[in-house]
Amino acid sequence: MSSHHPFRHREAAAPLLSAFCAGLGLLALGANAQAEEASALGLSGSAVLTSDYVWRGSSQTQGDAAVQAGFKAAHRSGVYASVWGSNVEFAPGTHASSEFDFTVGWAGKIARDWSLDVNLLHYRYPSTTADLNWTELNGTLTWRDDYWLSLAYSNQALGSRDRGLYAQLGARFPVNDAIRFEAAVGHYVLDDVYDRSYSHGQLSAIWTAKTVSSANLELRLTAHATDRSAERIFGDALAGSRIEAAVQASF
Repeated sequence: MSSHHPFRHREAAAPLLSAFCAGLGLLALGANAQAEEASALGLSGSAVLTSDYVWRGSSQTQGDAAVQAGFKAAHRSGVYASVWGSNVEFAPGTHASSEFDFTVGWAGKIARDWSLDVNLLHYRYPSTTADLNWTELNGTLTWRDDYWLSLAYSNQALGSRDRGLYAQLGARFPVNDAIRFEAAVGHYVLDDVYDRSYSHGQLSAIWTAKTVSSANLELRLTAHATDRSAERIFGDALAGSRIEAAVQASF
């Protein structure tokens, strides 16, 4: 008589089938977890063409045009990282021609009408022969998405080895879904770096439109002005009054 018994094979196969199904279940769970994690991560970017790269009231391109681009990855927890770049033109002796900003931070709601953004920002100038790289701690408190207070501190302000503290108070005034105005005033305490501080202000008119690709197209016209202290620090060519026109695509 043959020792073959079909029920024994079925009994032996049952644990293997259970293990196989369990493995498929684990793979499905892992795939779902990866899909959920991917959906929790948002990617965005922007590209800008501007007539002048103006930062905190002073030109970073000697009044010339700049091309800028940035990318940001943000998790639904509020943690984010970004990289941004632009051409620059500083004093000829620095040979600086490009700037890259690397940021890691957290942004989110802290109350119904209040939001907070805190980050660590590193400015890097890879094309320069001078040591201009520096890092800054930033925080912005926003109320109702239209009013903000920003503070920034560094013990390497503007690439030095001294402290600098910057504060900005701003507001946006929407006219409709496409048009808004923005105004801001800032003060930069640079007594340790230049034995003086300076103030600046800016007023912008902004028009935003949706494109067929769902990207935002933004046209911006900004009037900048600084006080005399900024002109003494950076010179008349970089500080003072100027108009900046820019077009930005965001996706």
